[in-house]
Amino acid sequence: MPMTPRERVLTAMRRTGKPDRVPFEISWGAFTPGLMRVYRERTGSQLDPAEYFDFDTRSLNINPTNKKKDFSKWFSVPPPPDVIWDEWGYGMVQGSMEHFVEYRYHPLAECETSDDVMAFDWPDVDADERFDGVAVEVRRFHERGYAVTGELYLTIFETAWLMRGMENLLTDFYHHEDLAHALCEQLTALRIRQAVKYAEAGVDVLRLGDDIATQTGPMISPDLYRKFLKERTRRIITAAKAVKKDILVFMHSDGAIMDFIPDYIDIGVDILNPVQPECNDLTEIGRRYGDRISFWGGIGTQTTMPYGKPQEVREKVKEVQLQLGKGGGLLIAPSHILEPEVPWENVLAFVDAVRA
Repeated sequence: MPMTPRERVLTAMRRTGKPDRVPFEISWGAFTPGLMRVYRERTGSQLDPAEYFDFDTRSLNINPTNKKKDFSKWFSVPPPPDVIWDEWGYGMVQGSMEHFVEYRYHPLAECETSDDVMAFDWPDVDADERFDGVAVEVRRFHERGYAVTGELYLTIFETAWLMRGMENLLTDFYHHEDLAHALCEQLTALRIRQAVKYAEAGVDVLRLGDDIATQTGPMISPDLYRKFLKERTRRIITAAKAVKKDILVFMHSDGAIMDFIPDYIDIGVDILNPVQPECNDLTEIGRRYGDRISFWGGIGTQTTMPYGKPQEVREKVKEVQLQLGKGGGLLIAPSHILEPEVPWENVLAFVDAVRA
């Protein structure tokens, strides 16, 4: 008898056996706007891609804030009127194409002390009303047989640099440690409360994410990761698992991530994403760590999906299943959102191959 999608995902990610087939999704909301237009045209469907293609997972986020946003006092030079503001106070302008933006305005960039950081008007991401209805949606998806993920990306490091500025934060790590610790600690406290609420709502997978690597190696040293981020991330994971013992914790980082995998395992990460194939040796990662951590991703969005032929996509799906999923432990997916250069035939080839 076929497994339900939720059974399939949990069996694979907990490595308790081999699922009836490898579970799948198409990552990060599936498509950029250009490819979403192609999806509508080619399918004629108004469904969300997760419903149309019947992914094995469904994702939930917190509700939008009702808190008024005015970050002008944090900038000595007023930003221009066309800035797009996030609730964390960082500002962006439209990038050169599609969904891309440029992050130019950082509300904590001019802070000089840890007291300045703590005086910021922090967003209400942990407020009860932001989670209204989340548990109801979890139950609805569970009743339909799907595994449910709770989204908690930009967990510490990425939000910290977006608020402080990348150059400032990296300098703080060496020369203003108190300020860096204060910023990371405030973010951790908020994330712990969010993680607990997700666990209370019953999500199956808590999806954390901090990009700490480039495609050629670590963005920060393992020592800096351990000093500022590792134990704080452990506290988030521990808090979620104290509420829901069997919640699975997923960690996203693009780039060449090999140096950090042992640390992830140590702090209780259950799933590594996206295992970007352009800059990681999937065979070696699967061989060294496949008995201790599961994998989610593996299909290149810089190589296979945009530039392969449909048959090459099908072959790559089989190859990644062998590299990362020999004993279970794999949810196969593109390593990121699919860009407009991806041929529609390759999307169909991916879906056909994972369902085969």
